[in-house]
Amino acid sequence: QLSVTPTITTNTDNGALPTVFALNGAYPNPFNPATTIRYDVPEASDVRLEVFDILGRRVAQLVDERVEPGRHAVLWDATQVASGVYVIRLSADNFVQTHRVTLLM
Repeated sequence: QLSVTPTITTNTDNGALPTVFALNGAYPNPFNPATTIRYDVPEASDVRLEVFDILGRRVAQLVDERVEPGRHAVLWDATQVASGVYVIRLSADNFVQTHRVTLLM
């Protein structure tokens, strides 16, 4: 298990809150060595944002806390993991969504 200290930012776009949970992907993708993962939270929720390798092993836990409503972004610095395909998973309340990213070193 790697220790990760992500950079987290929040934006509500002039007060307009999202209406549904969404994992909006990562940019850039493919990336080297960092990517920004964006997600929406419509109401205060316990949120978990994790990264898994293709074998299903968790390589990073970026968020595991109560998150306020809004549009959020987390910077994942992947310098401690090998090149390859990874799966980002957002879990909140009864919502789960995944997105694939590719790290090219």
